[in-house]
Amino acid sequence: MGNSLQDQLLKVGIADNAQVKKAKSEKRKQTKQKHKNKLLSVDQSKVLAQKAAAEKKDRDRQLNHQKTVDAGQKAIAAQIRQLIDANRMLTGEEEIPYHFVENNKVKKIYVSEAIRDQIIRGKSVIVKTGDQYEVVSSEIAEKIFIRDEKAVVLQNQASEKDCNDHDPYAEYQVPDDLIW
Repeated sequence: MGNSLQDQLLKVGIADNAQVKKAKSEKRKQTKQKHKNKLLSVDQSKVLAQKAAAEKKDRDRQLNHQKTVDAGQKAIAAQIRQLIDANRMLTGEEEIPYHFVENNKVKKIYVSEAIRDQIIRGKSVIVKTGDQYEVVSSEIAEKIFIRDEKAVVLQNQASEKDCNDHDPYAEYQVPDDLIW
């Protein structure tokens, strides 16, 4: 049984030496081709793996950047909330509605007469935290405006003159339904 199939076919006379050589060369070519294809497929898989790793790194980098941005926004929102909570003006006993416009909608907040006058003169400002509106001083509103412009809802310009000094209608009573 030490004889190969080729040797046995040669002894029997079914095949000759030329056919054996041709079969051996074809077999060698096939093994070389298989080996070459394996190398190519290994190279392609390496390239695909490197490409996938590069894409994963890029996605991870983008996610980390987004997390950093989100954390920064949360920190700014917390700072604004803290500024408003620490510096909001308490409303007086007699609360009257003060109407203002936000995003083309008329909103109202209940404040005392003194705070209403401060808002009109620009010494106090209406800011928004979450869904609530609060009144803070104009200095605090500037700090809030630096952090987030959208948090400041209404800021009247302070005039150098008092608005009642040269107002010819200051001595007349304004009806309640016309007060804004």
